[in-house]
Amino acid sequence: MDSTSVPVRRLWLAVLCGYMALGATLQSLPPYVVQHFHGGPLVAGTAVGAAFLATACARPFAGRLADAGRARPVVALGGLLGAVGGAGHLLAPNVGLLVAARLVMGAGEAALFSGALPWVLAGIPPRRRGRVAGWFGLSMWGGLATGPLVAVGLEHWHGFSTVWWGVVVLGAVSTLTVFTTPAQQRPVDDLSPFPSGLRDILPRGASQPGLALGLASYGYGTINALLVLHLHHDRVGGADSALALFAAAFLLTRALGSPLVDRYGGLTVAAGSIVVEAVGLALITVAHLTAVAALGTVLSGMGVALMYPATVAVTLHRTGALRPGTSVGVMTSFWDLGLMVAGPLGGTIAGETGYPAAFLVATVVAALCLPVIAGLRRTAVTPDVPAAAPPAAVDAGRSR
Repeated sequence: MDSTSVPVRRLWLAVLCGYMALGATLQSLPPYVVQHFHGGPLVAGTAVGAAFLATACARPFAGRLADAGRARPVVALGGLLGAVGGAGHLLAPNVGLLVAARLVMGAGEAALFSGALPWVLAGIPPRRRGRVAGWFGLSMWGGLATGPLVAVGLEHWHGFSTVWWGVVVLGAVSTLTVFTTPAQQRPVDDLSPFPSGLRDILPRGASQPGLALGLASYGYGTINALLVLHLHHDRVGGADSALALFAAAFLLTRALGSPLVDRYGGLTVAAGSIVVEAVGLALITVAHLTAVAALGTVLSGMGVALMYPATVAVTLHRTGALRPGTSVGVMTSFWDLGLMVAGPLGGTIAGETGYPAAFLVATVVAALCLPVIAGLRRTAVTPDVPAAAPPAAVDAGRSR
């Protein structure tokens, strides 16, 4: 497909709006659960993490449908489910229904990004797919990073209900943006949208980079679920600005640092990034001053920022990049699983032994990513692609 026929800007905007909605809930949901439902850190962490369970399960299937040419309805459904989930946050009378709303929203976010990405990559030469996926990923991560800023403004304006209405509106805008795009052209190889076996939705070579990404995401999930509560509870200070600092560090590092993936290779960038994230989480663990917590938050954002483009490049190298929706969807599911586990596990640890202990565990989990990256350097995978696949398809994961 010619890249000029792909509505890249509209898709970028649609994903941005959808993930701004999710990001807004990450800021407001933990204190909302505590204040409105009188839940503790475990309940708050579980509510946050529930969305990512649905996202992890739905991503490979959404990617498969998009690879098969069904991207437009999948992406539109994603925005719609995000709006419905936002309405559920507003109307839920108890934690159980709130968690159900989180599941709906999580499935929508999976459909939104994992449906849009292969649509975008369909018009991109294989040798450029890793860096383009990293750039397009800014729509998702940018939404997650700026959504908390939107939530802070809306909450200060008129309380939690205004935040949930904002989430509904953002989901609706995402859906309408997709409906105004032209239909996706069907792929020439006529791929079936329905998998015939496990290998169709779990391609060889995607799981190990995904594990590295998932371990990195645990720290991000701990920050999402517990940082605001930690800074309030332990009187460290800076709770209102902490996620904004994380967002600024994340976006600036992603914007300026993405070319490093092409220059030095995905594995090298991933190794450096995880060290920075681990140092940031360690600083949050020991922080008793606002400035120390702020520095740790900034370093954590910088460390997380380049993990996604780095592991996308590695994944597309190992899988052959002929089914980008499926392979990157599987890899990104590990990110969601890390976020899902971080909420309830971190909440349990915080409830039993305090918030610093929860962030100490996050630091250790991030450090465990280093041996996984070392293992990726030692192992090679033959992609599930025909032998005649273009040699350029492997360039994205190679150090230059």
